Parts: sequence; C-alpha cells; structure tokens
Amino acid sequence: MKYRPNLLLAISLLSALTLFTFAPLSGIGQTGGRPRAIAGPTVASPTPTPAATPAAAQTIDLLQTKVRQRLFAPEVRRGRVGVKIVSLNTGKVVFESDSEKYFMPASNMKNFTVAAAIEKLSPDFRFVTTIKAPTAPDAAGTVKGNLTVVGGGDISISTTFDPAFPQVINHYWGVDRIVAAIAAAGVKRIEGDLVADESYFRGYSLPATWEWDDLQSYYGAGISALPFNDNAVDLSVIPGSAGNQCIVRISPVNALIRIVNKCTTSAKGSKRSVAVFKHLDENVIDVSGTIAAGDNEYVESVAITRPAELLITLLKQRLESKGIVITGNARLGDNALQTICPTCPPPTSVVVSKIESPPLSAIAAKTMKPSQNMYTETLLWTLGEQIGRKSGQSGDSSALGLSVVRAFLKDAGIAPDSVVQYDGSGLSRHDLITPSAVTALYTYMAKQSRFSQVWRDSLTIGGVDGTLRNRFKGTAASGNIRGKTGTIDQVSALSGYLTTAGGEQIVISILVNGVPELRNRLSLIDGIVVDLANFDGKIDQN
Repeated sequence: MKYRPNLLLAISLLSALTLFTFAPLSGIGQTGGRPRAIAGPTVASPTPTPAATPAAAQTIDLLQTKVRQRLFAPEVRRGRVGVKIVSLNTGKVVFESDSEKYFMPASNMKNFTVAAAIEKLSPDFRFVTTIKAPTAPDAAGTVKGNLTVVGGGDISISTTFDPAFPQVINHYWGVDRIVAAIAAAGVKRIEGDLVADESYFRGYSLPATWEWDDLQSYYGAGISALPFNDNAVDLSVIPGSAGNQCIVRISPVNALIRIVNKCTTSAKGSKRSVAVFKHLDENVIDVSGTIAAGDNEYVESVAITRPAELLITLLKQRLESKGIVITGNARLGDNALQTICPTCPPPTSVVVSKIESPPLSAIAAKTMKPSQNMYTETLLWTLGEQIGRKSGQSGDSSALGLSVVRAFLKDAGIAPDSVVQYDGSGLSRHDLITPSAVTALYTYMAKQSRFSQVWRDSLTIGGVDGTLRNRFKGTAASGNIRGKTGTIDQVSALSGYLTTAGGEQIVISILVNGVPELRNRLSLIDGIVVDLANFDGKIDQN
C-alpha cells in the first residue's frame, strides 16, 4: 500500500521511544549505560531528597495581624489597650493602637522621672548625709553641744544596699555606716542631744493623690530627707501553741513602733487569715486574724511614719554600744526657724563627718529594676531641690521636681500634653501618659542622651532580673526585652527595647487599663512581646 512504509517507520520510532522512556533506572550511570545483573535481592536506589525550600520570612502585615488579634481576645476586649511599636533605627511605626490616648501608667511613670534624674543630676550624682556640731571634737573627742545628722535624701542608708543583701539581711547596716563615720572623726563623747535634721525636703511626706490603702505597705512609704531602710520595717507573725496569742516581731527591734496584737493561733492545718493594719500617720500596727499552729511565719514589710526618728533612735543605741557617750536624747530637729524664715542663715556649725551614697547610676538600677516607689519619689524631690530651687523657683520639693521633669520632656521633644504627672512613681491613679510619649522617651534616651548606657543598665531584663525575672523564660524574649513594667489595680504596662529575630531593634510600649485579672493583662502583653521577638522579617526595608 502506498502509506505502509511510513506507518512501519512510525511504529518503529514509537517502539524505540517507549523502550527508552521506561527502561529500568537501576543501571543508569554504569559503563555502557546498560543494566547489569546483581546477585541477591534487588535494592532500589534512594529517591533523591529535594533541597529544602527556606521558609519565607514573616511580613509586617502578618505581624500586625497577630498583634491585632491579641487585642480582640475576649479576656481583654472590655478593657482599653494602648500600643505603639517603632523601629529604633528609623522611627518607622510597626504597629499602633490608641497610641495618642491617655492611659494610667502605673510604674511606667518611673520612666520619665528616672530619665530626667539621669539627665539633669548626671550618673555621678551622690546623695550626702552630713554630721554637724557647733564645734569640732576637742582633743579628748568631746563634742560640746548637739550632734546633728543632716539628711540629704540618701536612700542608700538601707539594708538593701548592703553588698550581702539579700543573702544576709542586716537591718542595722545603713545606720552603722553613720556610726562608723562618727567614730572615724574621733568623737568619743557628745555633751548634748543627737538630732535628726530632715529639713532638706519641703512638703508633706506623702503625695496628695496616693490612696490611703496603699500607705501601710512598703510600696506606699513616705519620703524623708533622712530615710532609713526604705522607710519600712519587717513584721513577722509566728504561730504559738493552739488557742494562744501569735508571736509578733519587728525588725529592726525598737520601742517606737507599737504593736496591737489581736492575732491568735488556730488548730494545726487550719486556714491562715492574718491581717495587718498600719494606722495613718502613726507608728501603731494592728495585727489580727489567725495563723495555724506549726505553720510557717507570715512576713510583711510595713511602711513607717517619721523614719528619721527611728534612725536617730537606733543611731544613739549603736553609738553607745561602741562606747561613745551621749548625755542628751535622740530627737527630731526643730525646723520652726526655717518655716518662719526660709532665707535666714542656719546657726553656725562645723562639719564633723559625712557619708556619700553610691553614684546615681547604681541607684537608678536599684530604683527601676525592682520598681521602688520611695526611691523614685526621692529622686523627684531631689530634682526639685538640686535643679528647681537652685534655679530660683520656690515651692514644695515635689512640685519643683515635677516642673523639672516637664522641662526635660520638652527638651526631649515629647509633647507636653502627652504626660500628666502627679507623682514620680506612678502609684497615683491621677497620672496619665500616652504610648507615643513612652516610645519617644525611649528613643531619645537611646539615641540622643549622653548617658544612654546608664539608662539601659537601669532597666529590668526579661527572665533575668527585677520585675521581669520570672517572665519570658524559655522564649526569644528572655534576656532580650529590656524595659520597665507597671502594675496597680486593673492596670499593667511594659515598655522597653527588644531585638527581633530579624536582628532589628524596636521600641515598644503596651499600656493595659480596665482589665481586672492580672493574668489576662500579662498574657496579652507577654504574647505581643514574644510575637515581636520571633519576628524574622525586615521592618526598615518594607
């Protein structure tokens, strides 16, 4: 037939192609390209594993979605949450929600006070406590007249500054520093009183907007120019035998603080119900309730009134234990003359000795990491005296300090209406700040402050120390997030610096108000921070 040769050719080509396509693969690569017989069972060649495709880096859109979803969680939806996240390098906004709205900051207010203190007082600033007398000690070591301890706000007269703390708690460590200074000056006899002068600060010792139920605890301790042991005492309640009174102890031991013990020891295994109440403006502490026989002791740190009086009383005891004779009493100074005539010169005196605190760089860390309220208020009042009054302003120390902080924020380029400040520490429920103000402060302190490293060193570190020591462990934020927390009733906050998995530094501020459960507030904040720490995309290239 006319077409048969072509058909045969086509069949031949198709057969050859089929044979080539489905030839066994086991012999490919052998000499001659032909399969060869293999004794024993046939072993299939492993299928080549394709090269792993690298996971795509996260996008900003995905990150923003994650954060937004957390804000809509049912546990926090009835509260208010302000968030601002920015690139430290470029200032680019990564995410924000209500960042220009007011929120109660809790201890995030400390950011502004401590930053102002570092900038205006300098990291080398030291508090000074001066010991004065009408004349210097004579050849026999006798001081003719009163020996006066003049306070300068030195918060380091405290067991918490003892290098052995907290492994060793020596309640007399701070007062013994003054004892050592007096003894080193050659004083052996004081023919007069031992006087505590706390006139350096002016104004009532407690901020006007603090709530009364905060005032009995250590975190509500008042301010004094001559502070002692964080202006608090440690109270221990120990069970006795069932049916009998509890044992209540105060450290350091003293006769100034009166204990009204209404606490009883209940049967072994019963529920504890100890209640401690400190009277306002009095050193009277009521202890009531029950503690079970054989139970562990109950310990609470209680704020005290007139801490300078306790300091001077213990100082007299400790001096006399060293053989230094004091013919008079231990008492608070009479500041009537300064009240009547603030510009009148003080009576003539000489400096017998003095002690200095550690530098502010160390004190800033002791303030920020554990979130110490009294230290922060003392820094605020010191700003008022060292900067405000010395520039010619008048008024209470606190009011002057607030004006110094406002001036600093203006210099830092922070909108003046973005921070409403009533105290230094944030214990006041009247304080208001915006997330934008916090991120602006952190950006300024990182990029423009002369003391940026001191500032960074003062901040608590996630999973490592301070108020963040028990958070973020086992996550990418551990050892990474560095900032300031804040907690009061229904309020939690966290602001600081963080490095993402993509290697970029960001500044964050998260303020949560109106969420009753602490665990829900922390879950929201910590979830956002971990999302940011795990973000491996690029912020500044998008």
